[in-house]
Amino acid sequence: MKHKTFPLLSVAGALLAGCGLLQAADWYVAPAGSDAGAGSLEKPFATVQRAQQAANPGDTVQIRGGTYRMKNSDISKSKGPYASLTFLDKSGTKDKPITYRAYRDEKPVFDCTDVKPPGKRVSVFSVTGSWLRLVGLEVTGVQVTITDHTQSICFHNNGSNNIYERLLMHDTQAIGIYSVEGSNNLFLNCDAWNNWDSTSEGGRGGNSDGFGCHPPKGSTGNVFRGCRAWFNSDDGFDCINARESVTFENCWAFYNGFTPDMKKRADGNGFKAGGFGKTPASELPSTIPRHTVRNCVAVGNKAAGFYANHQPGGGDWLNNSAYRNSVNYNMLCRLIDEVTDVDGYGHKLVNNLSYGSRWDILKYDASKCQASGNSFTTGLKLTDKDFVSLDDKELLRPRKPNGDLPDMGFLRPAPRSAIVTQGIGAFGK
Repeated sequence: MKHKTFPLLSVAGALLAGCGLLQAADWYVAPAGSDAGAGSLEKPFATVQRAQQAANPGDTVQIRGGTYRMKNSDISKSKGPYASLTFLDKSGTKDKPITYRAYRDEKPVFDCTDVKPPGKRVSVFSVTGSWLRLVGLEVTGVQVTITDHTQSICFHNNGSNNIYERLLMHDTQAIGIYSVEGSNNLFLNCDAWNNWDSTSEGGRGGNSDGFGCHPPKGSTGNVFRGCRAWFNSDDGFDCINARESVTFENCWAFYNGFTPDMKKRADGNGFKAGGFGKTPASELPSTIPRHTVRNCVAVGNKAAGFYANHQPGGGDWLNNSAYRNSVNYNMLCRLIDEVTDVDGYGHKLVNNLSYGSRWDILKYDASKCQASGNSFTTGLKLTDKDFVSLDDKELLRPRKPNGDLPDMGFLRPAPRSAIVTQGIGAFGK
């Protein structure tokens, strides 16, 4: 299937755009619009794909609220294993990004329940352009049609210097955000929940993470900030086989590996910050990346709250809080010269909090790590009274109007608790 094309803008407009003389423009998309329209507020386009053709660097595509019921006929590009509904390959610039955003306080929802291309992986928003902003969009109902190893994706990033902000991805069979190639991308204040691939590989759900980032060599500077992942059938946040460092900060992962009625599904780690468990030594990166997880919260995940996942070398784990995971911190590493799992080495663990689990930390070689100020390395004896609240339902409070995570008492230190005085955990300083 070829990439869709639409009638061009006027010759005069194209010349002005080429000369950089046009002022930044707003283009509009609405569920009842028409791609033959003018793209104005009064006569909006029907698809984001059509709006991309009209947009130039500095422009904003305003996406009206309502439900966009996507169909197979909306597939814009089919290449390799993927069928992309919206394929964003036009780039902005550093000073003039192209923005695709929800109009004002409206809620555009892209319902992909009816998109079922045989033998293809669905990618709802496939982004290869750079200097783009995607803000306030919601994706649901994404399907999987292949029964062996596969995956579908809500937002698929292969560009650089992009910002994905306040995106909602839920009740799909897909990964929420999946970033592969590209540098300096920011994933900000996004939520992914209730995603479970019930079709492939017997319905175990092993490819439905909330967020995945797997950059190749050279794709540096990718950051997840203020994101939440819960009830995803696999992991909350995953960077297995990432060949460059990834940063997770101020993110929350809870009850991954479970359904909302607490049936067990796939892996179920909160933060899987490592990989290469089965990679031959000859194929490892020349420099093993060192991931950073800081000020994050992991609660009730089926497996580990924070997991090094066989990484051949350590990571930085700073001011995190773990509560009631099967194991709160699992620092498992492997040797570089062979595929041999060993207790974690090279890790830096500073001011991390662990509470409510049978195991605070496993697979950890204290003699080969740098650790200070952690509740589990200082011998700190905590009780329920050390916290303002242990009501995990507060994790689901609505976000603030600007998209920031909600304020809550959950896991916050009570006055005069040693958590405060020692500055331990995501909220202890």
